[in-house]
Amino acid sequence: MGAFTMRMLRLFLFVLLLGGSALAQSPPYGVGSTPSEEEIRALDISISPTGEELPPGRGTSKEGALVYRRQGCAGCHGATATGGAAPTLLKAEAGPNVDPWDLGRVLPFRAPYATTVWDFINRGMPLNREGTLTADEVYALTAFLLNINGVIPEDAVMDAQSLPKVKMPNREAWAPLPDWKPGMPRLEGYPY
Repeated sequence: MGAFTMRMLRLFLFVLLLGGSALAQSPPYGVGSTPSEEEIRALDISISPTGEELPPGRGTSKEGALVYRRQGCAGCHGATATGGAAPTLLKAEAGPNVDPWDLGRVLPFRAPYATTVWDFINRGMPLNREGTLTADEVYALTAFLLNINGVIPEDAVMDAQSLPKVKMPNREAWAPLPDWKPGMPRLEGYPY
């Protein structure tokens, strides 16, 4: 009886293995298929320094101040773009004894390209409602933040053509701040 049971057990395991491999050959259901060019384009949302990927739209600093109030940006960043729980958006004032690196970790001032500011706002703001701003609102907020940091004049219009041309004050000397480490949360670490 023991030899018969062992043979049956081996046969059962053999059939089970064959059946298991047959199950592994089930229809693919589209998982792992190669994406089309349209699917790749839809997922590629990053904005380069040249701004080629920027959508149509426009905004001014004055419009951006309204968007800042209406969207509740002050709830995290403070009414004057400082003093909130989230990173400050206004650089510190430079003085005769102030090191330029001590002006603050301010994205609209420290970013090497104005398109980086637009991209961050577009993808990451408002917190917990990311991606809900229109292109016009993002252009307006970008103009507002660049203006209050002295990068562009108040009457400048930001759009897909003008934004990449903005000369950022830190373009040539950009480097991550030494106290930020990869993996640190954005709201506590360097904001991009």
